[in-house]
Amino acid sequence: MEIKNVLVVGMGLMGSGIAQVYAQGGCEVFVNDISEDLIQKGIGSIDKFLSRAVSKGKLDEKQKGGILARIKPIKGMEEAKDIDLAQEAVPENMELKKKIHAQMDKVFPPRVIQAVCTSALCISEVAGATKRADKVIGTHFHSPAQVMKLVEVIRGLNTSDETVEAMNGILKQCGKLPINVNDSPGFVTSRIWCPFGMAAIQTLVERVATAEDIDTAIKAGFNHPMGPLELMDVIGLDVMLHAAEDLAKNYGPAYAPPPRLRSMVAAGQLGVKTGKGFYEYPRK
Repeated sequence: MEIKNVLVVGMGLMGSGIAQVYAQGGCEVFVNDISEDLIQKGIGSIDKFLSRAVSKGKLDEKQKGGILARIKPIKGMEEAKDIDLAQEAVPENMELKKKIHAQMDKVFPPRVIQAVCTSALCISEVAGATKRADKVIGTHFHSPAQVMKLVEVIRGLNTSDETVEAMNGILKQCGKLPINVNDSPGFVTSRIWCPFGMAAIQTLVERVATAEDIDTAIKAGFNHPMGPLELMDVIGLDVMLHAAEDLAKNYGPAYAPPPRLRSMVAAGQLGVKTGKGFYEYPRK
């Protein structure tokens, strides 16, 4: 199955980046969210990202214009015509994702693939909210989606080989590096990385070192491009909290989020997207 037309539902940080990825890969991309303001904000983010690429000589104005022309805002998912892939990119909440995928299942013909955007949630459970479990597949894009090459492609209990092959194909066309994993809490990257991030927070709480020195230690000592605290700010501390809670249920206390993470999320300090997390980010 060849994927040419895509719907992206959710135009936040991840959704807008994913929409750009598919558009740069040559797809016609419909985009939708709960309000026109959110859709336009997402498209504006794409425009700014592409403008920076032009200023750095990575794209020219004609290429930028072509990418933006392939992104089409719609008021409701039923306006997306003849799509091959419905890519959900709403917040990391199981009940919300099940609701969205149940709606997609009613709107689109059985041939359409439904992709779940998640860093830790169970793909088979989301698929259970539909009548097309063979067409439901997980996609764990890494932030920022436009830059990071890796995408974990997660096979649910009933996901078909054809669906996996089609998803791998479109991601490769878009310049991504897909790896295939089975449906298991946290998949590969979140399962391995989450305890690392939680340990970094606890190290900060215990005043072993400052946030800056913790991040510097990991970057300089292990050759990581970003330290764990600054990376969690980019991912979103709310996303990290959801992932840690879900993993702790399955694998035990080593994955449990420290109280500091819970309090920061409760206070609305979610990282880059709110202007404050472990670090402060001046708002333009």
